Amino acid sequence: MKFELRSNAAWRQSTVALCAGLVLSCASAAHAAAALYGPLAAGAVKGGTLSFGSLVEPPGLDPFHQAADARIKFTVLVYQGLFYEGPEGTAEPLLAESYQVSNGGLVYTVKLRHGVKFHTGATMTAKDVAYSYNYLRDPKNGSPGAGDLSPVTNVEALDDATVRFTLSRVSAALPMTLGNKYGGVVPAGYFDKPGAAQALNSTSVGTGPFKVAEFRPNSNLVLVRNPDYWEKDTPYLDRINVLFVPNAASLIVALKNKRIDMATLNRPTDIEQVEKTPGLSVERWPSLAKTMLDLGNEVKPLNDVRVRQAIALAVDRQEIMQAAIGKYGRVIYTMVGAMQQRWGADPATLPNARPDIAKAKQLLQEAGFGNGFSLTLKTINKYDWMDPAAVTLKQQLARIGVNLTIQRQDLGVWINEFRSKTMGFTFNDDATQPDPDLMFYRHYHQAPEGADFRNWNDAEASAALDKARTELDPAKRKADYLEFQKRFALSVPTIFLFSPDLVTVRNASVQNYQQHPTGWYFGLARTYLKK
Repeated sequence: MKFELRSNAAWRQSTVALCAGLVLSCASAAHAAAALYGPLAAGAVKGGTLSFGSLVEPPGLDPFHQAADARIKFTVLVYQGLFYEGPEGTAEPLLAESYQVSNGGLVYTVKLRHGVKFHTGATMTAKDVAYSYNYLRDPKNGSPGAGDLSPVTNVEALDDATVRFTLSRVSAALPMTLGNKYGGVVPAGYFDKPGAAQALNSTSVGTGPFKVAEFRPNSNLVLVRNPDYWEKDTPYLDRINVLFVPNAASLIVALKNKRIDMATLNRPTDIEQVEKTPGLSVERWPSLAKTMLDLGNEVKPLNDVRVRQAIALAVDRQEIMQAAIGKYGRVIYTMVGAMQQRWGADPATLPNARPDIAKAKQLLQEAGFGNGFSLTLKTINKYDWMDPAAVTLKQQLARIGVNLTIQRQDLGVWINEFRSKTMGFTFNDDATQPDPDLMFYRHYHQAPEGADFRNWNDAEASAALDKARTELDPAKRKADYLEFQKRFALSVPTIFLFSPDLVTVRNASVQNYQQHPTGWYFGLARTYLKK
């Protein structure tokens, strides 16, 4: 087994070293240390079809309107933004070639990569870039990524190869925001056509190394090599066939009989089944993912901070992680595991971080629930860690008199409730880009600047996030995020549980795959099949 952990101390600070009043030039050569999508492979074999097994199916493939992480995992291979989320925390030019920042960090002038073509065959220009980001940032268009771009007041094409972003306030995370999670560059005017969003489930108009050839719900997703891709000799594979498998048992059988070449696994029992199987390699990778327990303030009695604090004091994170994924992860408190060293608060300084049953009962007594109350926990079908975690949480909350009912939901239903801010009490599972602004702001800032999905409406926390977003000095920025994390831990809109390791399983034919810490499958662009 391979267990690779990278040091966050090596994070480079190219985007946060801006100086007010100066012009910062960031040429692509300055970022050459990081290979886009993963390591280049000397002597890679070209061609072939990779069969990839997935327990979770994306609800759709539209990167502008569909928020599910299950979608993002695959569409990062199809759509591209101006920058790539470098695993070490820097934004590497992708469709951008270079950029300059001036006027105290309020104007970004981006030079575009030459020779980029859309999957339609048309050549990408600055007009397409400006259209795509203006569409994405407009709240009327319903993109979940609009809040991340709220500091941007205008995006304009200066010529065919140059785009200018004008901001109302400094955003230290802007280059990372212009990445691959939401949106991507598409042809200008694309969404003016009726049914354009739905059409993205059967075809693609991006610039990525793969194109969508077929998407059949409850069956498979087929991605094919983009012959016009701008990076020479990439990708190596001709085709990726993603098979949606109903359960882990079927996935393991398919791996063992080579019907599937590669998959990711979450449950310890499943990992242990394949660890000693000849011809299969099991690898563990560091993660930017987070599992959590969300406490929607729209549901009584979760609107009472004392109740939320009592629940936090009843939760034993280590016990939940052990039940859910065993040793294959890291307990977290207010920061994902891979960013704890760089941005995280010391858990010893945080309130409500350790189990304290006596104090939890006292808080419930003060809130008028000394005799306990009933609560429904929502979990998501096919997120396997949630089932054992739910049973463990039910036992933990029973210790303070909370009677927990477990309600399982399909992903599509859960997403609709999340986006409509009616999530209630629920497990959650997603990955963040490697920047705290993108991790916290959209989710926890008050509306309308943030989405405030949990109806938290905390002015103090929002002020800390606003201050951190505009702070260019790394040390001061971290101090602002530490203040936010203390407020977060005190008021408990969410209880972070653990960052799971990313565990991949592949047969001997699969070569040169590197798992990105977001959990997204960038590495398939560099993967090849050994004959």
